[in-house]
Amino acid sequence: METTTVPSDRFDSATAPYRRELLAHCYRMTGSAHDADDLVQETYLRAWRAFDRFEGRSSVRTWLYRIATNVCLTSLGSRHRRVLPSGLGPPSPDPYAPPASLPSGEVAWLEPMPDRRLFDDRGDPAELTAARQTVRLALVAAAQTLPPRQRAAFLLCDVLDQPVAEVAEILDVSPDALKSLLQRARARLRQHPRSDEELADPTDERSRRILDRYMDAFQRSDMAALERLLADDAVLEMSGTQTWFAGKSTCVPYLATQAIGRPGDWRMTSLGANGQLAAAVSFRGDDGRYRPYGIAVLATTLTHLSRISLFADPSLLEG
Repeated sequence: METTTVPSDRFDSATAPYRRELLAHCYRMTGSAHDADDLVQETYLRAWRAFDRFEGRSSVRTWLYRIATNVCLTSLGSRHRRVLPSGLGPPSPDPYAPPASLPSGEVAWLEPMPDRRLFDDRGDPAELTAARQTVRLALVAAAQTLPPRQRAAFLLCDVLDQPVAEVAEILDVSPDALKSLLQRARARLRQHPRSDEELADPTDERSRRILDRYMDAFQRSDMAALERLLADDAVLEMSGTQTWFAGKSTCVPYLATQAIGRPGDWRMTSLGANGQLAAAVSFRGDDGRYRPYGIAVLATTLTHLSRISLFADPSLLEG
């Protein structure tokens, strides 16, 4: 039997423009930068195999989103939802107690996604601002609280603002069934209010100064400077532990006694992650060498630092 071969240039020209937004979609669905990479690869493999049978009944974009969404739903059926420490229980009242770690594998942690992988800074500024808002950490964390199909409906309709008819096609449901999924998703999300509405845009010069001051304070172990940066209701959390802190009164003593260390212990460089300000973090070992530690994603207003989410995973800095 003769096998149809799809010219790679025709496939690439039709599908390549959507790779970044599909990566963002898979990331929002799973909460994992690593999983999103694998799922996009699987999406394009399936699309390649089916491309000669794609007859244009929908747009290439809708067709790819349908494949990617199905790939994500299959993957999510066998995985734990990913969480932040603040999604596991109430904040700790004792900043002097050792952080409560969890056995390896008991919890799947939400991961950040570097902006360089999702956005082209040469694009339209208004479109970039809107795109950054769709991957904010609080939004991705809230989405993880939803069952997978509700999650897909919410992300496609309410976050990406895709037409109901198009999303119904992607999920292979009737418009009425889609509306039911959305109603349940919205009701559930009302129980998990997000805290990202007042975030400053990461391109604003005033918010970038806050990032610079944060990195400088940590690198110099200047606790007084760091304390001045924190909002009164600041939140501090770190993946790998279920301990987190809410309020300056507990964040400050924890940072001072268990985190900030000595001058020169930490090295930070600025980057963007989840459409927010962030820092790539390295720690100086006993041999004096700096080694990757993880990524700190910051939420800021124009005057203060309102949230520090530290992801202590060196592999996040690879690639």
